[in-house]
Amino acid sequence: MHIFCSPNEALPEFTDMRAFTQVTATAAPLDRPNVDTDAIIPKQYLKSIKRTGFGPFAFDDWRYLDPGDLDVDPASRRPNPEFVLNQPRYSGAGILLARENFGCGSSREHAVWALDQAGFRAVIAPSYADIFFNNSFKSGFLPVVLPAATVDRLFDDCLATPGYALTIDLPAQTVRTPDGATFAFEVDAFRKHCLVEGLDDIALTLKQADAIRDYELRRRQEAPWLF
Repeated sequence: MHIFCSPNEALPEFTDMRAFTQVTATAAPLDRPNVDTDAIIPKQYLKSIKRTGFGPFAFDDWRYLDPGDLDVDPASRRPNPEFVLNQPRYSGAGILLARENFGCGSSREHAVWALDQAGFRAVIAPSYADIFFNNSFKSGFLPVVLPAATVDRLFDDCLATPGYALTIDLPAQTVRTPDGATFAFEVDAFRKHCLVEGLDDIALTLKQADAIRDYELRRRQEAPWLF
């Protein structure tokens, strides 16, 4: 994207992504390894030209008993009672527990958007596919990496405890359980800064607004024929 302004024109305004500091939410266990992006948001929903409205279609093929598409009202479809996230005890969950290699498969930002718009702010897993992992940070969604043994414990406690809620503290880089156990996780310092401050790539660029304006003015003087 080219941000180009006349000398007296204000730079365009963009809405920053949601900041992530500390989140306490019910956890939901998705006990499947290698969950790919087509499972998170099937390909027929990629036809949408919007960045919103994907929440009802998250895990679509597992979530419903009949097929769906953009022109099919999700409320008219039959929920699959066997799918764990359809269980009433996980209604309103905000943290997803997952297994290894979460988000594998094709590259699609829509997978992160679908999870976020389904109400999840973070996912906890032992490992992720690289592209999904990178896309998550760019959309204000936190992928927490914890050892497999720790994730096993969280799954066991979640399944055994209705209403099981976790607290993810990004500034402290910890996950805290209801019984007070705390697990530390690593996160890149720059990505952490962007999430805590709610800065996506565009917002980061616009923090240099004065330098952008100075450059445009200088280029106008140096190469007026471009303008």
